[in-house]
Amino acid sequence: MMNLSFSLPDVDSAWRGTWKVAQQKNPSELTEIDLRYKYFSANVEMIVDGVEVISSRSFVTLVDLALSLLDAERCISSGEDTAVGFTERAEVIHLRHSEGNIVVTSSEQSWRVVVDREELRSSISEFLREVHSCLTSEVPGLSSHPTIRQMQQI
Repeated sequence: MMNLSFSLPDVDSAWRGTWKVAQQKNPSELTEIDLRYKYFSANVEMIVDGVEVISSRSFVTLVDLALSLLDAERCISSGEDTAVGFTERAEVIHLRHSEGNIVVTSSEQSWRVVVDREELRSSISEFLREVHSCLTSEVPGLSSHPTIRQMQQI
């Protein structure tokens, strides 16, 4: 069983400022680099069979992680092994094919979990839809931004 979800920072959190600043900008002028690394910090949680693969206790840049997961899903779909890294830390989550499943390991943790390939793909797809929906609700002009539109291509 797998859960992949995110939550926005509390309204009075300094991390919420990464959303407020973006809301004050013209969405068409936001560069992909800024979207990936400057705006939209969020708590993301990924749990596979009770193992916390990504902890909701720390903040990540949501667009960067979403686009990394999009790339990972494409690799998984084509039968390739892949990895997901983080802007905020050195850890890398490895995703390797094994008998119709995906073995998930960390470069910094000792756990090893296995998730059904289709369940992982489905979880990533749903996560991307939710991220896209949240971003375009918070900043409506982002719906036509090419970087954000990529999340709909899954």
